[in-house]
Amino acid sequence: MKKIWFILGSALSMFGCGSNEIPVPPPTPPENSGTISVWRTQADASVKLIREAQKLAWEDSGNSDVFISIDEAEIRQEMEGFGAALTGSAAFVLMNYLDVSERSAVLEDLFDPEKGIGLSVLRLTIGASDFSTQTYSYHDLSNGTQDENLEQFSISPEQQHLIPVLKEILAIAPDLTLIASPWSAPGWMKDTGTMSGGGSLKPAHYDSYALYFVKYLQAMADAGIDIQYLTIQNEPLHEAGYPTMYMSAVAQASFIKDHLGPALGQAGLTTEIIIYDHNWDRIDYPLDILADPVAKSQVAGTAFHCYGGNVDDMSIVHEAHPEIGIFFTECSGGDFSPNFGDNLAWNAEQLLIGNTRNWAKTVLFWNLALNEQHGPKNGGCQDCRGVLTINSQSGSVNQEVEYFLLGHLSKFVRPGAHVMGTPNVRNQGISQVAFRNTDGSWALLAFNHQNSAQEIMVEMNGETFSYNIQARNLVTFHWQE
Repeated sequence: MKKIWFILGSALSMFGCGSNEIPVPPPTPPENSGTISVWRTQADASVKLIREAQKLAWEDSGNSDVFISIDEAEIRQEMEGFGAALTGSAAFVLMNYLDVSERSAVLEDLFDPEKGIGLSVLRLTIGASDFSTQTYSYHDLSNGTQDENLEQFSISPEQQHLIPVLKEILAIAPDLTLIASPWSAPGWMKDTGTMSGGGSLKPAHYDSYALYFVKYLQAMADAGIDIQYLTIQNEPLHEAGYPTMYMSAVAQASFIKDHLGPALGQAGLTTEIIIYDHNWDRIDYPLDILADPVAKSQVAGTAFHCYGGNVDDMSIVHEAHPEIGIFFTECSGGDFSPNFGDNLAWNAEQLLIGNTRNWAKTVLFWNLALNEQHGPKNGGCQDCRGVLTINSQSGSVNQEVEYFLLGHLSKFVRPGAHVMGTPNVRNQGISQVAFRNTDGSWALLAFNHQNSAQEIMVEMNGETFSYNIQARNLVTFHWQE
C-alpha cells in the first residue's frame, strides 16, 4: 500500500536547484514579540491550514476596514466539539484500505490536536444507513417470528469494522463525544415490515423499540464504548428506498415521554436524548415537541442538518427554549459541488460560523471517510464526499476541503470552550466567531467574502491587533490569555 505522509502546521518552501546542489533554505523570518498564531486556508487551495511564520502582536492602536471587538462578558454556549460520522462505510474504508500503521497515522492526524486536527465528536449510525455495506438492524427477524423482549438482539454486525476502528480512535481521543442515530427501526416493528422505503413505527412496538435503544447502549458499553447522546430518528420527515422511517413530532414526543425516557431511567443509563435531527427548515417539529413539558423534561437538545432552510432559524428554537442545547449533526459535500473555494466560502459562512453564532454546540460533517467511488453506498446519495477520500487500490489518502474546514476550529477550539460575544460584521464582508477555551486560550475564526483584501482590527481588553485578510481566505487566530 502507498505510505501516507501528513504535513500540518508549517509552510513548505520550494527550492530550485541543480542535481548536484544542496538546497539551502531561505533565512527564517525573525520572530517578533507577538503571541498570536495565524493559520490560513486560501480559496484557490494553494494554502491549506498552514501556520504563518510570524506571530501577531497586541498593540494600542491601528487602522482597519473592519473592527471586531471581543466581549469577555458575553459568554454564550459551551462547545462539545467538531467532527463527522463514522458510518459503516467509513469504518469499512478505514479497516480495509489501510494497514495497521497507515490507519494509525490517519487516525492520529484526525483525532490528536497536537499532531493533527483534533476532532472531538463522532456520530454513529444505529444499524444500517445509506452508507453501510448492507441493510441490517440489531434484531432482524424472519416473517412471523416473535421476540418482543429482544432475546435475539446483537450488535455483532459492528464487530468486524466499526467497533475495532472506534476503539483505535478512543485510544487516541478517550474523551471523544459520541452521538448515535438510527435510520430505521427493525423492519418487523414497522407498518411496512421492512427497514427500507420509509414507513412508521407501530405504536404496539414502542416499548420494544425503547428496549432496542437500551440494549444497544448496554452492548456498546460492554464493548468499552459509552454513548453520550442519542437522537431518536435521523431525518424523521424523509422517506426513501434505503433505510428510513417517518416519525411525526407527535409520535416522537409520545415515544420519548412514555417509553424511551422511562426505559433509559429504569436501566440506569445517563445517555441524553436529542430530538428532530433534520433540516433547518422545519423548526416547528422541535418546537412542537418542546411545547410538551413532560417530553421536554426528557430532552437535552435539538439537532439540525444543512439540506434545507436557514441556519439563523436555530436561534428561534434557542430563544424559545434556552435551556435546551442546539446540535448540528450533518452536512455533506460531494461532486455536486466540486470547487474548493466555493465549498470553503459556503461552509465557513453557514457551518463553522453560522452554526456556532446560532448556538450550535457541535458541528459535524457526514462521512468521515469514503472511497474514490463515493462509497461503499447502500442507496441514498450517489456522489457524496467524505472528509477523507481513501483509494481502494492504492490506499492513498486525500484530505478534502471538509478536513481543512474542520481543522480550522477543531485544532484550536477544544471541548468545554465557550463562544464569546462579537459583533456581526458580515455586511462588511467578514464573517467571524470567537471562542475561549478552558485553559485560557482564545481562538477567532474569520472569513473574507470579498474579492479584495480586508484589514481587520481585533480588540480585547483595550488592546488590539491588526491583520490583512486576503480575498476569500479563512483564517484562525489563536493566542493564550
